[in-house]
Amino acid sequence: MAKKSVATLQTGSKRLTKAIKMVKSKKTGAYTFVESIMDPTQVNDFLAQK
Repeated sequence: MAKKSVATLQTGSKRLTKAIKMVKSKKTGAYTFVESIMDPTQVNDFLAQK
């Protein structure tokens, strides 16, 4: 499973990070991308999830 964090977004006083994770589908075997915008402190937890 490949993973990466690609962008840091700043909106007003809040700093956000967009994280993209590549996950393999159990049903088809194809890879899909899961994107989420979150606080930078939560990125490692998001990428560690399966």
